[in-house]
Amino acid sequence: MGVARHRLLILSAGMGAGHDAVAVELARRLAAAGHDAEVVDVLELLPLSLGRALRRSYGWMMRRAPWAYALIYRVFFVPGGDRPMASTSPLTVPAAARLDRLVRRRAPDLVVSTFHLAAQAAGHLRRRGRLPVPSTVLVTDFAAHRLWLHPGNDRYLCPCPETALDVTAATGRPAACHAPLTSRGFGRPPADAAAIRARLGVGPADRPVLVSAGSWGVGDVEEAAGVLARCGRYMPVVLCGRNDALHDRLRDVEGVVALGWRDDLPELMAVAHALVDNAAGLTCREAFAARLPVVSYRPIPGHGRDGVLAMARAGLSVHADDATRLVAELDRLGDPAARRRLITRAAALFDAPAAEDLLFGPYEAPVRGPDGSRPPGRTG
Repeated sequence: MGVARHRLLILSAGMGAGHDAVAVELARRLAAAGHDAEVVDVLELLPLSLGRALRRSYGWMMRRAPWAYALIYRVFFVPGGDRPMASTSPLTVPAAARLDRLVRRRAPDLVVSTFHLAAQAAGHLRRRGRLPVPSTVLVTDFAAHRLWLHPGNDRYLCPCPETALDVTAATGRPAACHAPLTSRGFGRPPADAAAIRARLGVGPADRPVLVSAGSWGVGDVEEAAGVLARCGRYMPVVLCGRNDALHDRLRDVEGVVALGWRDDLPELMAVAHALVDNAAGLTCREAFAARLPVVSYRPIPGHGRDGVLAMARAGLSVHADDATRLVAELDRLGDPAARRRLITRAAALFDAPAAEDLLFGPYEAPVRGPDGSRPPGRTG
């Protein structure tokens, strides 16, 4: 007998590039296995163009007023009080209403959320008996904040065992660790490392260090690049993402290589000494796949800082909290044994089952709704 064909609705969000990249890679793998997978941006489900406004305001805050996002994160995202699991997002109900209609039209066998608002909306519907199929949340943060955690969802897939334990403790729902959803190409030896270095303007004796600013091009990456350039032992290669203003500011700075949006990240990682990161996002998973050690420095506020600290606690990266330690940690990675230890710990994440293989196991019955009824569901 052949493998059963499933229809999946994958809910993502165009907030940066990470959530969409994970959703698209999952859909690609599912399609290769013979399933139907559709990716939908949950922000587009919001009425009155609220999703686009949310995207613009987030980008503005991260570039211009990170303190404002830190405050919002503390109020809305961090568990606390007598109801640490309660959603405090005013967008959950309108998103859930539109999702309800979408599910009725698409009739999927399974809903998968790769963004926290989608997890809230799907859990809201599932707990009230309005989502008749299982809901799985694929957590893309190493630190799962409150808006990821709705007990109405059936199952959680997490980036590392520590996150899975935290999620189960908070929700009472099953959680498992899955192998990172990185695209093909990371970890392969480059065809011509010398040509890649020459394309970057990196000499044979230089040690390039990638400095990631995410797709938004945010954080104190200019300060990080300056620290590396001044120390004289490393050449900072700044990944400016889609922030043209950041790229313009850095491209003429002596000792710094500034790059815009790139599609050759596997090749860049193959010739780098390390990745300096500030958000604990998808770029870190790609570095893990490329066997490139990660040093976190000056993380962006909110989920970025919490994720960076969670990664460091799990032994997947090291966190440098000042310029002196940043250089010291990069120096330490010149020791083969220290480098191997960090790389081996991060590479072990890929020994976990693939996310696409964890989607179709038996599902427990969902939790009871607020009126005591058990929402409809099925297993498999």
